[in-house]
Amino acid sequence: MTSAESSDATFDDVLVRLESTIAKLADGTAPLEELVAAHQRAAGLLAEAEKRLEALKANADRLAASVQSASPTPAVLQARKG
Repeated sequence: MTSAESSDATFDDVLVRLESTIAKLADGTAPLEELVAAHQRAAGLLAEAEKRLEALKANADRLAASVQSASPTPAVLQARKG
C-alpha cells in the first residue's frame, strides 16, 4: 500500500485489503516469491490497521469524555427537581 493509498483508505478499506492478503497466504498455492510479498504487504496493512484503530479509539474516548462532562450529575438533576 502506498502512502497515498493509505491516507485515502478508511479503516474498513485497510481491513478488507488485509483479509484479502491473509486469504492469499492461507491458500498457499501462489509461488514462494508472491507469498513472501503478500506476507510483507500483510505486515504493512496490519500496522496501518492498528494505527487507525488506535486513532479511532482515542477519538471515541474523547467523545465519551466530552459527553460525560456535558451530562448533568445526579446532584444537579436532584437540584433541578427540588
